[in-house]
Amino acid sequence: MPCCARPSRSGDNHEVSCDDPGQVSESVRGVPAPALRPYVAEYSGYRQAGLPPGRHRGLPSPYLTLIITLDEPLDLAVHPDPRRLPSRYVTLLGGLHTTPAIITHPGSQSGIQLSLRPLGTRVLLGLPAGELAGHDTDADRVLGPVAIELHERVQAAVTWEQRFAVIDELLLRQVRDNQTVSQEVAHAWRRLLASGGTAAVPELAREAGWSSRRLGTRFRTEIGLGPKQAARVVRFDRARRLLQRRVAAAGPPDLAALAAACGYYDQAHLAREFRALAGCPPSRWLAEEFRNVQAAPSLLLADSRS
Repeated sequence: MPCCARPSRSGDNHEVSCDDPGQVSESVRGVPAPALRPYVAEYSGYRQAGLPPGRHRGLPSPYLTLIITLDEPLDLAVHPDPRRLPSRYVTLLGGLHTTPAIITHPGSQSGIQLSLRPLGTRVLLGLPAGELAGHDTDADRVLGPVAIELHERVQAAVTWEQRFAVIDELLLRQVRDNQTVSQEVAHAWRRLLASGGTAAVPELAREAGWSSRRLGTRFRTEIGLGPKQAARVVRFDRARRLLQRRVAAAGPPDLAALAAACGYYDQAHLAREFRALAGCPPSRWLAEEFRNVQAAPSLLLADSRS
């Protein structure tokens, strides 16, 4: 596809960079069909070619990940579960995690990444998010033939608009209306998102009418992390997206102000959390990732519905 190609789908945010005529760099943001939005936050299409070999950190976030590759498989050098050996995927499905995944590429990478809401995984995947926590797998092990059809039809499509339409069509087939999550867990999760990860767990338990222990057990089943772990991931995700946007807007990182805005004790606390969840300090992450098309800023931060 020429790097100047532009999709016409309403709601897409398409960024193209062609500093070198031998390079391709595309980043396309797509909005799922209305009926899918309670379950899928965003489609993110990307295509890069003609670059030096590199790597990308798949960071912890409040979303499960489904990746459908286009031109080449996805090489996962380090899994969130460090006991696993490097793997190659045509389609990948991953649950919530608290350590980074390391993806390597030979100078080209392309695919579509779907950000799945934990409260919607029963509806789309037929299982709770807890069954995928800390793991990644070939998507066909969960979606069956649908994953294979997704890959084949997305590869055959010519434009990003067509690819996103294929995903809409096939995922809408997956919707199971009889699968629900308890209102108590759903409320607690939405409160965590709305607070940017700062809501206190005892308060969430009181609002649910449960003990903290019961909330923790049910939360891990439906979300994939306990409430405290989930709050930590939500807070980190908010901080790194704000940091990314500041730098993208040519502003100073101002880590002290960022720490205060995101509910950390101080800048040192923010730095420790980056090392724990990203595997490196903020400055190194920015240096490694800022030009990576998969790390481009998105609008997910502003959407706290589920």
